[in-house]
Amino acid sequence: MRVFLAVSALAAGLAFGSAAGAAGFSMSQAIAYPFVDGLVAAPHGGRIAWMRNLGGVRNIWVAEAPGYAPRQVTRFTADDGQELTQLTFSDDGRTLLFVRGGDHDANWPAKGNLQPDPTSSPTEPKVTIWKADPSGVETAQRVVEGDAPAISRSGDIAYVKDGQTWIARVGAAPQRLFFDRGRDAELAWSPDGARLAFVSNRDDHSFVGVYSGPDMPITWLSPSTGRDADLVWSPDGKRIAFTRRAGLGGAPQSLIVEHPTPWTIWTADAATGAGKAVWTSGRSARDSYGGPTGQNLRWATRGRLTFISQADNWPHLYVVSEAGGPARLLTPGAFMVEDVAASQDGDTLAYSANTGAAPGDDDRRHIFRVSVDGGAPAAVTKGEGLEWTPAFAGPGLAYVAANAKDPPVVAVAGKLLEGQAPPAEFPGREFVVPKPVTWKSADGTLIHGQLFEAAGGPSKKPAVIFVHGGPPRQMLLGWSYMDYYSNGYAVNQYLANHGFAVLSVNYRRGIGYGHDFQHPEHGGAQGAVEYSDVLAGAQYLQGRPDVDGARIGIWGGSYGGLLTGLALARNSDVFKAGVDLHGVHDWSRVFAEQTGWPLPRYERGDWEAAVKLAFESSPDADVSKWKSPVLLIQGDDDRNVRFSEMIDLVRRLDAQGTPYEEMVLPDEIHGFLRHASWEKADAATADFLERKLQGAGAGK
Repeated sequence: MRVFLAVSALAAGLAFGSAAGAAGFSMSQAIAYPFVDGLVAAPHGGRIAWMRNLGGVRNIWVAEAPGYAPRQVTRFTADDGQELTQLTFSDDGRTLLFVRGGDHDANWPAKGNLQPDPTSSPTEPKVTIWKADPSGVETAQRVVEGDAPAISRSGDIAYVKDGQTWIARVGAAPQRLFFDRGRDAELAWSPDGARLAFVSNRDDHSFVGVYSGPDMPITWLSPSTGRDADLVWSPDGKRIAFTRRAGLGGAPQSLIVEHPTPWTIWTADAATGAGKAVWTSGRSARDSYGGPTGQNLRWATRGRLTFISQADNWPHLYVVSEAGGPARLLTPGAFMVEDVAASQDGDTLAYSANTGAAPGDDDRRHIFRVSVDGGAPAAVTKGEGLEWTPAFAGPGLAYVAANAKDPPVVAVAGKLLEGQAPPAEFPGREFVVPKPVTWKSADGTLIHGQLFEAAGGPSKKPAVIFVHGGPPRQMLLGWSYMDYYSNGYAVNQYLANHGFAVLSVNYRRGIGYGHDFQHPEHGGAQGAVEYSDVLAGAQYLQGRPDVDGARIGIWGGSYGGLLTGLALARNSDVFKAGVDLHGVHDWSRVFAEQTGWPLPRYERGDWEAAVKLAFESSPDADVSKWKSPVLLIQGDDDRNVRFSEMIDLVRRLDAQGTPYEEMVLPDEIHGFLRHASWEKADAATADFLERKLQGAGAGK
């Protein structure tokens, strides 16, 4: 009951008593929220840790049983864009490792292992592994240059450097642990710390290997032509489970439709490598490997394995015996299982899901528990708040909690931990509570969104549509569990506070509404059917009596930038202005680069037809009809969307006299690493939309 009361208090906006401010707060105030991420729990010892980012200054915090009083265990002071990620406890909870630097949020690697330098420092940044003292007594220390650390029971730190496995031992210089012809990942020590398992990536196939010592050859687990991944040790350290899907190759396939990716779960003897398949997926599109939450393969007690599959259209938890046989569904229902954690005894799983008893819960997250033995899942949290990232902290559950007004904080067993309040200038009390709304797309598909609108103002307000990136993302009825979209949420709150009606559109290809919604026919580069959902959202706004249908704008980043470009190129009659952050403007260039013919998997005629369709699905295909003004924003070290996409569009718009403004952030990446970069881009976004949609002559 205490859990529900605490969450209800947060949902009611009573948790912190954030400072109330006069209407018209600034953008710097709107984004002055702290963001927490990376919550983990020690296997033993009752400790939890997380990263807290306030104003771009990232630090690690720790709390422990029984009181769970938070304490800061690092002392970084600059908005330097150096991420703190991959928090890793030792088994006893007395050592905490973390990685500083790089970008681990899907920014694709650059040639030469060049790391982001968003401050334009003359000293080249490196990705480094650090050790923090969870007690807070000792100062955090850099250990070694490297990434993806794994700590053994004896304190040895295995890590990846330049695609190879290295080791740092107390009192010894770091050294490469072994040679492997592939690029190593997924390092995992055996429960006794004597052996190290890893994935060896070899382009068109991959193996799971076990290193047992310098005088023993690597044991490869039932090697095949497949791609093996997602390894996990059995509790007794005798076996390893992993997933397998087909290697790259085979008969030529069409590029115009998506193809299923069947997969299997294997177990293998860690000493001999002998293995067998214990479960095999179906062969439909829903059965495909991957999905929005991955496979989440885990070894439970009494010889069972748990995993996630979308076989029934939703990402759900299943359990199967290591001896093989049919898998049993643990989480039935029309909802998505997302973050998953296992209890120390392996008998219970905790997970976040977009379901519950409150209206609109398909656009929220709540925490649930389910026994591996089966039975009905039990709600741990409920109400109009949002909760995610469960972690078993001793007898209770830790998780991150937020709502429409209060930004994310850490809670344990229903109690919000102290010392996490936002700064006094943060105007959370002035934020509106977004309303869940739905409308039909042109083909009848039901589309969900969130409407932000403050009371008062003119009887007919200008409106702005927000389109998320990804596209496998979902905007929520409150703060997001991703920092990129928490920023977008704060900007939407600013726009609502400054006189706009804001509609955030959860278009097709996004998550939260099932596999089929995420994988529509003719989506993306095969026809961009999802744009019709965005256009229908604008038509929904035009039909509202409180919206001036002649003053509708649009903004978004990444895939949202692509959709912003499509809106302005295809429908400048509807969308009168837009802000496009690091969007793709010519699908065919991306498509050709990723699938460039000649490849043995694709026939040339099919490839040429697919490239043509990709171009027709792009903003560039309709750029001649683009009349509305646009603000283009991008960092020039963007590795997800090439900077050339912005250059190319600028030249096209300039040649035909379409009004545009541009903001280039030197050395920033796709998802900006510095708070100062976000503040600059956010302020420019709001200023542009206000000038174009609220200024003199707007909408004419």
